[in-house]
Amino acid sequence: MAVPILARQTAGDLVIISDIAEGVTRSVSGVTDTVAGFFVDPVIRLGVTGLSRAGKTVFITSLVANLLDRGRMPQLVAAANGSIQTAYLQPQPDDTVPRFEFEDHLMAMTGTSPRWPDSTRAVSELRLSLKVQPQGLFGALGGPKTVHLDIIDYPGEWLLDLSLLDKDFRTWSRETLARMEKRDFAAEYLAAVAKVSAKTSYAEPQVQDLARTFTTYLKDARSRGFSDCTPGRFLLPGDLEGSPVLTFAPMDASGAARRTIAREMERRFEAYKAKVVRPFFRDHFARLDRQVVLVDVLGAIHDGPRAVEDLRQTMADILGAFRPGRNAFLSQLLLGKRVDRILFAATKADHLHHEQHGRLTAIMDALTREARDRAQFAGAETQAVSLAALRTTTEDRLDHGGRQIAAVTGMLASGKRAAFYPGELPTDASRILAPAREGAEDWPFGDVQVQSFVPPVQDIAPGDGPPHIRLDKAAEFLIGDRLR
Repeated sequence: MAVPILARQTAGDLVIISDIAEGVTRSVSGVTDTVAGFFVDPVIRLGVTGLSRAGKTVFITSLVANLLDRGRMPQLVAAANGSIQTAYLQPQPDDTVPRFEFEDHLMAMTGTSPRWPDSTRAVSELRLSLKVQPQGLFGALGGPKTVHLDIIDYPGEWLLDLSLLDKDFRTWSRETLARMEKRDFAAEYLAAVAKVSAKTSYAEPQVQDLARTFTTYLKDARSRGFSDCTPGRFLLPGDLEGSPVLTFAPMDASGAARRTIAREMERRFEAYKAKVVRPFFRDHFARLDRQVVLVDVLGAIHDGPRAVEDLRQTMADILGAFRPGRNAFLSQLLLGKRVDRILFAATKADHLHHEQHGRLTAIMDALTREARDRAQFAGAETQAVSLAALRTTTEDRLDHGGRQIAAVTGMLASGKRAAFYPGELPTDASRILAPAREGAEDWPFGDVQVQSFVPPVQDIAPGDGPPHIRLDKAAEFLIGDRLR
């Protein structure tokens, strides 16, 4: 029977040397993978995540479909000039990760009775291989190469959890409670936690009641368009539902003694970071090369200035998790992989006439300015774009009060087609950010409405993927340089 080897630190804490050895082995394995990468087909690991209501599943499905049939991808240079000779799906390299259900989702979107596909609620993966003939003098001398695109789909709620790694329970509680005090729908939890002090003795039923009430608040916050809803696994518990690691809630733990509710909440918070967040970072997130973050900016604007300010702060907070920088050979050997391109995409651009797309992109750019500056300073390339992974509308003009307004027409869930004018986005993005930062109740330029369109029945010609807006531009930024 193997016995763990122990070493004693000066402070008296025990360190299991086998744990250290595991970390060294993991580092050596990373170096081996890096060196091997020079002798095998290149791989791009693309992380795709989306904040609430952003359309992550639709984005991945349409991206893959349009890389398989590239007739609608003129802004992807390798598709436009014929460098991509063929594309095909292959078994993914990670045998323990569920496969992204591409075929089912595509059928849902483009079948005879189109509907939005079910959202994914855990990590999934898909490998798309592209046979590429490099261009130019040196490319012509060699044969085609195969580039593997591994798409890793993970919930946006899990991305937000990475910010918890740098916080202790008291900091997280203080920040969370401060946000809740500004939201009337948090009243039930705030009233419940006010009855508990740092000296209240531990009682599991009371802990569970607090955790349930807090989870209800998180679900309500997400439904109202707020972005920072940590811990994310409270919203997507999976097989962890009901476990102690998902049974805690924010509270004032200052001066908490042993065997109190506060001390147990603190212990479970640290267990959540160690047993839920860190394994996700180590096994999935830290291995990414490129990343796209999908954001429902129109939905946040519709929900008001406070939702937009929450979104801005969230985008700034999560950037630190990307460890941005360039994947130079030496940096891979010494520091491991770094995400070197990050795309921030405002989705549902098809809900606006194209005359307003530039305004939506400018707002997306402004919302992520702080986050993008951090990434660019560290060497990562970033870009903001507005897109629609599946175009559901056609453009129209309506007569309103004697003037023509730019609108869109789409299919409603009732089966009827309807023309829709969402309102006018400001040309200056500061008219969005300034009221949001100041905590205004309403927008000075009037409300922006949102509509729930469903996918229409469409005739897709052979060689074409599903219709979209700027998905090819997004693909060029994310993977175009690796297809040359």
